[in-house]
Amino acid sequence: MSLGALDLGVVGVAALAAGAVNALAGGGTLITFPVLTAVGVPALNANITNTVALSPGYIGGTIAQRADLEGQQARVRAVAVPAILGGLAGGALLLAVGASTFRALVPWLILTAALLLAIDPIAKRWIRERLSHKDGHGHLRLAGLVAFVGSVYGGFFGAGLGIILLALYSLVVPESLVRINALKQATSFAANAAAALFFVFSGRVVWDAALVMAVGALVGGAVAGRFVRFVNPGALRAVVVAVGVVVAIVYFVR
Repeated sequence: MSLGALDLGVVGVAALAAGAVNALAGGGTLITFPVLTAVGVPALNANITNTVALSPGYIGGTIAQRADLEGQQARVRAVAVPAILGGLAGGALLLAVGASTFRALVPWLILTAALLLAIDPIAKRWIRERLSHKDGHGHLRLAGLVAFVGSVYGGFFGAGLGIILLALYSLVVPESLVRINALKQATSFAANAAAALFFVFSGRVVWDAALVMAVGALVGGAVAGRFVRFVNPGALRAVVVAVGVVVAIVYFVR
C-alpha cells in the first residue's frame, strides 16, 4: 500500500516529534505507531514500518556513546550475535502470530511500553543502588542471554526495550550506569537493525511512509539534541506516558 501526500505529511510530523522525544526522554514509538494506524496502515504493517523507519536512529545513539564502550569489547562481542539472533527471532515471531493476533495484542503492548517508560526514573535509581554494591567481572554468557531475551521483545514490538535491557544488564554487568547504557544502546542497535533487515523482505513495509519517517526522526533527534538542556525530560516523559495510556484505552475500546 502507499499513502497520500496528506497522510505522509502527518506521519512525517509524527516521526519528527518521535525523533525529538527519543532524544529527550524516550518513547517515540508511542507517537508514530498509533499515527500510522490512524492514517489507515494495518497494525502489523504499522509496527513493521515503524521498526524499519526508526532503526537508523540507533546508529547516532551508539556513535554518541562510543567512548563509554571502550574497554567493553569483550561484552560487545558477547552480546552482538545474541542481539542479532533475538531481533530476527522477534521479527519472525511477529510475522508468525499474524495480523489478527497482533492487533489483539496491540493495546497490551502499548500499555506495557507506557508503563516501562513511566518507571524509567525508578528503575534507574534501583539500578544505581544495585550497581554501587556490585563487584566482580560479570558473566559474558549471562550478558548474551540478556541480550537475546531483550532483543526478541525488541524485534517483536520494541517500545520500552531500553528499560528492559538496562534492568537486566544491571543484574549481570558490574559497570556504571553510563557504561551499561552504552552497552544497551549497542544492543538495541543490533537488535533493531536485524529486525529491520528481516522486515525489508516481508512485503509489509509501507516504503513511502518509512522513508519520510526515517528523515523526520533523524531531523527531530538532531534538532532536539540542541535544546536538551532547556527541556524537562520528566515532564515530557509524563506527557508521552499519558498519550500511551490514552492510545491503549482507545485500542481496548475498539
